Amino acid sequence: MVRHLWLSTVAVTAVALAAPALAQGPAGGSVASPGPSSSRTTVYDSGYFAQFAPRTALDIVQHVPGFQLDLGVTQGATGNVDVRGFAGTAGNVVLNGARPSTKSETIDTTLQRIPAQRVIRVELGSGDLYGSDYAGKSQVLNVVLSSAGGYDANVTVGAVRRYTGFIQPNVSGNIVFTKGPSSVNLSAGTGFNKQFEEGTDTVVEVATGDPVVFRRKHNTYANKNPFIAAAYGLERGANDAYHLNLRWQPSKFDLFQKNIVTPSDDPQHEDNLFQHYRDPVIELGVDATRPLAGGAIKFVGLATRRKRHDIDSYVQRDGLIDDGGLINGGFDQLIDARRNETIGRVSWTRSNLLGLSFEAGAEVAYNTLDDHVELNEVEEDGTTVPVDLSIANATVKEKRGEVYLNLGKQISPALRVDGGVNYEYSELKVRGDATADRTLKFLKPNVTFDWKPGKGWHSQLSIRRTVAQLDFYDFISFGDLSTQRINGGNANLEPQRTWEFHGTVDHPLLGDGLFKLDFGYDLVSMLQDRVLICDEDDNCFDAPGNLGTGKRLFANFTFDAPLGMLWKGLRAKLTSTIQRTRVEDPISGKQRNWSGFFPNWQWDLTVRRDAGPLSYGFEVFDNQHFTFFRTDEFDTSFNGAPGWNAFVEYRPSSKTSVTLNVDHTFGKRRRLLFFPNRAQPDTVLDELRERDQHISIGLTLKQSFGGGGAKAVASKDK
Repeated sequence: MVRHLWLSTVAVTAVALAAPALAQGPAGGSVASPGPSSSRTTVYDSGYFAQFAPRTALDIVQHVPGFQLDLGVTQGATGNVDVRGFAGTAGNVVLNGARPSTKSETIDTTLQRIPAQRVIRVELGSGDLYGSDYAGKSQVLNVVLSSAGGYDANVTVGAVRRYTGFIQPNVSGNIVFTKGPSSVNLSAGTGFNKQFEEGTDTVVEVATGDPVVFRRKHNTYANKNPFIAAAYGLERGANDAYHLNLRWQPSKFDLFQKNIVTPSDDPQHEDNLFQHYRDPVIELGVDATRPLAGGAIKFVGLATRRKRHDIDSYVQRDGLIDDGGLINGGFDQLIDARRNETIGRVSWTRSNLLGLSFEAGAEVAYNTLDDHVELNEVEEDGTTVPVDLSIANATVKEKRGEVYLNLGKQISPALRVDGGVNYEYSELKVRGDATADRTLKFLKPNVTFDWKPGKGWHSQLSIRRTVAQLDFYDFISFGDLSTQRINGGNANLEPQRTWEFHGTVDHPLLGDGLFKLDFGYDLVSMLQDRVLICDEDDNCFDAPGNLGTGKRLFANFTFDAPLGMLWKGLRAKLTSTIQRTRVEDPISGKQRNWSGFFPNWQWDLTVRRDAGPLSYGFEVFDNQHFTFFRTDEFDTSFNGAPGWNAFVEYRPSSKTSVTLNVDHTFGKRRRLLFFPNRAQPDTVLDELRERDQHISIGLTLKQSFGGGGAKAVASKDK
């Protein structure tokens, strides 16, 4: 199916790229077409987005032709990883040419807090326009906000019906007050998401094919992520600005799982899994920019404080509850932790110093983790027996400093070169059940070539060295009761290092659409993956660890095409990725994919039509399976069928919209379990898990208030 989509889209692209770019938009609207080769940005005025009736800045960003929002969050081989320092979470969106001073709040969340009325225009250009954090990015979007006095606000009220009949309500809102150079942004939301899921686990012995156990499962997930956020800005000019950001989120997660277990050689019984997680986070960010020596000096301070209080309990019974089954054992676990990060940064930039753009700066960071884990086995009589974990209690402290220098020059109207170097020094100490100290030093050069040869073509090539942030929780051992395994901790883990060779080519497509190809090769040393760790008593555990050299080849395709010639208001967007990752498995010695979400292919097709006050469309997406190659199992996830969602939106006025949406996903998971591990397997089991959340139906009402930003746009149009 992916191949057919690519072939048909490539055929359309070939015709579109041969035709001249058109600057033609909806009636009454305005569209910006790519400028001449000397132009550094493509500008889309707010009028272009009127056809989509946006309510927030995020709605606007999502409709910029060919633009793919980068949240600035990366994923390592073993899953989500803390991002190193402040620069690592830059993403690819700035506000009034500057980056928000926040790290725990991703850019999409920040954009959701800005009413669409405050957006005057967006400017799509190369990353070097916005400082060293963005220099290697082919596309960065600058959201230009109104400074007009007044207020603008949005309120969103919605409800989702799950297949069980449960209705989940939610409400959120934001308001912006502006007076002179000052602005205040306040936002809050309930952030509730309760879902229901049913499925089965089928376990068989690989050698004989004999059934081992069958489980019928019903899961109830309840995420409660209410939040309060506030931001203050004082902007007297591009080099005279002050910002303050505050966010508080008392995150909660609860799970109830009901298992009807049918063993092949024992009576049927019922088990339960309970999870109660309380993980609040608070973040304070400040920045100040002042003119200095023909340029600007900027100070950034960021403090993030996280707590973790996670309780897991697995209850086993000797029969079904309805038949009077009694508790005959289980496990319980408590994880109590504090994770803090403090960052300070200073930089000086000047757009023209001896014919060069210049930026120099320094950053210091202090990261800590204080973690305590208690895992117990519960006996039939209710008494608890502690389970010995290799690293159950530990503190981690990291002190890191970094200095950097970046230079850029416009070689010709079509060619620009940016380059620089970062030097990093850090000291890492682990105490408690393990002692591990190390000093790390990294030199991280980078260079980017940006070329616009004319006729709408744009290309970029970048080479840089990056270093991943360690996830401090990888140092700690803990039990995963949902999969009935112990994850070992590795206090000697080191960050992986990568040489990135990335390129991009883009061109307008059918007027205000865009064709974009991103491609690259990553060469990784000390790849973070899974290794086998044994303690002094020869107890061996699967744990995160460093492997040898890893390699990744990838190509990302984007086709964002207006199809008004087929049907007025029709638009389609296809994004797809093909990639290949390779590393030597530490047990088999054979080459394999990296662990984690690195499927060989994935795609997403969105089609929508905007016709006056009515919009409707659908999205279909899928990816190949991906695997975590643990030392005691192969854990593979895949879709039972392509996921999809569809929507219909009606706008009775310019400030009101009502949206009906429907979605469905169906996931599968295959676990190949090796006992005691893959190095010396005595028994191998095949476990197939199927999970279905069925169809959910949502109804959302969005209402806008105020009009300060709209006044600014009207004044500008005059």
